[in-house]
Amino acid sequence: MMAMFKDQVGGVFHMIPAGKVAECCVLLRKKMGGLEGTKQDLVDIDVFHEAKKVIAALHNKEVALALAWCAENKSKLKKSKSKFEFQLRLQEFIELVRSDNNLRAITYSRKYLAPWGATHMKELQRVMATLAFKSNTECTTYKVLFESKQWDHLVEQFKHEFCKSYGMTLEPLLNIYLQAGLSALKTPFCYENDCTKEDPLSQESFRKLAMQLPFSKQHHSKLVCYINKELMDTENPPLVLPNGYVYSTKALEEMAKKNDGIITCPRSGLVCNFSELVKAFIS
Repeated sequence: MMAMFKDQVGGVFHMIPAGKVAECCVLLRKKMGGLEGTKQDLVDIDVFHEAKKVIAALHNKEVALALAWCAENKSKLKKSKSKFEFQLRLQEFIELVRSDNNLRAITYSRKYLAPWGATHMKELQRVMATLAFKSNTECTTYKVLFESKQWDHLVEQFKHEFCKSYGMTLEPLLNIYLQAGLSALKTPFCYENDCTKEDPLSQESFRKLAMQLPFSKQHHSKLVCYINKELMDTENPPLVLPNGYVYSTKALEEMAKKNDGIITCPRSGLVCNFSELVKAFIS
């Protein structure tokens, strides 16, 4: 019972960090009786609902919810020496300058930005200079501060701080576990057209997941039979057909037994006698 419960909750833990909060609620409601409330308590759906609201607000260029989240998690953010609140304050100052509300921007900076001067003076000086350069400046140093991508940076920074404060990874754990396994399987052959279907990396979804992973380091080559997928070694040596294709002894002996000593190459269609095969040696 406990194992089944852990499996069910495990799927939810993968879905929530990916932003599928609503889908998680539906998944939990479909589970059978008695443990419903317990499951929701364990997965902290309310916390992720709150995070989703903060992200939506930042996409709408509003910082109020994000600042409220910073206030609630002030001790955690201070312990990790986070700059997130400072970045929010800077962006709010920039928006005041953008709207040509300079007097209010100066008042705002005295109240909310001045306390950060001891540790972030250079960034503070750069932002304060926008009072003189304005939002229509062509100076690259200050023009970038008014670009909309600054809000995208805040969204990503919030996700990072959110995961860090709750001891989670930004990348879903399921992806990390899959990548750990794929790193041992990834070879250049996996990306060729004749990659076998038994190889997980023959699937496009796994290929995308393994895209940034290095190729597996193979100190010794391994020969795997095309027919039965068994390893070819001293116990099951490779045999060479007249056309040059190589298959394992076990596979070809089984084929010869079923066809009165006749061998048919599964890739080229060549037909020959078992006696024509030549043993190959692995060095």
